[in-house]
Amino acid sequence: MLLRYIGAPFFFACALLATACAKPAVHLAVPMDSLPPSMASQPGDRHVLVGEWEYEDGAVVRLTIDEQGNGHYGWKDGRFGTHTLIGHTWHGMWLQKANDRDGGFTVELSPDFSEGEGRWWYSRIGTDHAPTQKGGTFHLGKKTAFMNHRNTSILHRHREKPLTP
Repeated sequence: MLLRYIGAPFFFACALLATACAKPAVHLAVPMDSLPPSMASQPGDRHVLVGEWEYEDGAVVRLTIDEQGNGHYGWKDGRFGTHTLIGHTWHGMWLQKANDRDGGFTVELSPDFSEGEGRWWYSRIGTDHAPTQKGGTFHLGKKTAFMNHRNTSILHRHREKPLTP
């Protein structure tokens, strides 16, 4: 008798769990400007991201980032936004209007926030909200950090030379 009352709900729970696990996860695209402020701003000083960066993934693309950690790039009318910056880990989303794609990214930044190694992925390609196409990896370098490093190296080389009249 006890089995009769426990068996049906148990069977139903197992069937529901099996159905849920059998379906692939669906990633929904969320436009950057529709995020509520409580979700868009998380711990971390985003001012370390401000400026121009070079994104290297085969070719080099210049990124421009504002005080909120959002920005744009020229390739396919690209835009991106910061979800979180916690410690040296930066999470965000990107979208390219010209080819109707969007996705996410994660970057592990260096201790001085001058460069980082990242990974990106697709969340949507056109009407496909569960694309199987793989993303990739990339390197970021802050433009001012490269210039300062280069200028410092040039100064050191000039100081090593003896002064002659």
